[in-house]
Amino acid sequence: MVLQFAVARYRCSTRTPLMEMPAVSLTTEQKKEILAQYGLHETDTGSPEAQVAMLTKRIVDLTEHLKTHKHDHHSRRGLLLLVGRRRRLLKYVAKVDVARYRSLIERLGLRR
Repeated sequence: MVLQFAVARYRCSTRTPLMEMPAVSLTTEQKKEILAQYGLHETDTGSPEAQVAMLTKRIVDLTEHLKTHKHDHHSRRGLLLLVGRRRRLLKYVAKVDVARYRSLIERLGLRR
């Protein structure tokens, strides 16, 4: 019984305790900072600008994770899905208002 508990606390391949593994998702504080900077108002979570900014932060974090964990194919697939979702949102913003689109990609530092 003790052996099973000890094994459950560690990842098999790295033997790194799970508590020390970095979180890939955004914390509440990070979300509040992003929404304050890119949202249209204080409680804005649904505008395309806010969504693209949060997706960009998650994409950057996942990219850093994949640099150290090259064989994490499940996270790689998740990264590709996030990039596709961000691309569709950016396409929508460009279709609705080109000035907002250009401002957004400049503020986020995206190349387009």
